[in-house]
Amino acid sequence: MDPLSDVSRETLRRLEILVETLNRWQKAINLVGRNTLEGAWKRHVVDSAQVVSLIPANAKSLADLGSGGGFPGLVIAALRPDLLVTLIESDARKAAFLGEAGRKMGLERPPTVVVKRIEMAPPAGADVITARALAPLDQLLAWSDRHRTENATCLFHKGKGWQAEVDEAKKKWDFSPDAIASVTDRDAVLLRIGPYTGAPDLRDRQPEGRRR
Repeated sequence: MDPLSDVSRETLRRLEILVETLNRWQKAINLVGRNTLEGAWKRHVVDSAQVVSLIPANAKSLADLGSGGGFPGLVIAALRPDLLVTLIESDARKAAFLGEAGRKMGLERPPTVVVKRIEMAPPAGADVITARALAPLDQLLAWSDRHRTENATCLFHKGKGWQAEVDEAKKKWDFSPDAIASVTDRDAVLLRIGPYTGAPDLRDRQPEGRRR
């Protein structure tokens, strides 16, 4: 199933502009894996777009953690213009790309770009939290805890090792994930996580994975 099959021509053009801008900026800074550029539409745009159907219809705000090349944050902003979208990205050059790409796309409601580390950024108070190719699930839940509302939905793209990440995260967090099969990768899933608790002591804990 193509998550972009019912999208308007205007919205498709905005997404094309995102890819065009990505290709230009990629020559100067590493926004996505270089070997994924040729198939960027499927690998990044379609992969990001599939999360939109999982966003609650009544959600008003969304925070995308470690937005990097704009996936899924800018794609969501194009497909759900009703949402107040916050893109959190600590790398100033990548944040500059996010700002320019958003402007060039002519988004109805341009996202707010926050140039800070996730754990240092002002709490976003978002109804939805997203992240793609960022960090292990345990770490994502810790970061998300700062930026979510009490009843927020977390939507995370995860690869074939997702079950091991869930098992590890459950040692510290109380949550019940739904795993939805990815339409772009047979081994990948979208993890949908509703309200969760656990609050491990993170003061002396070094973040795992790639930090934004």
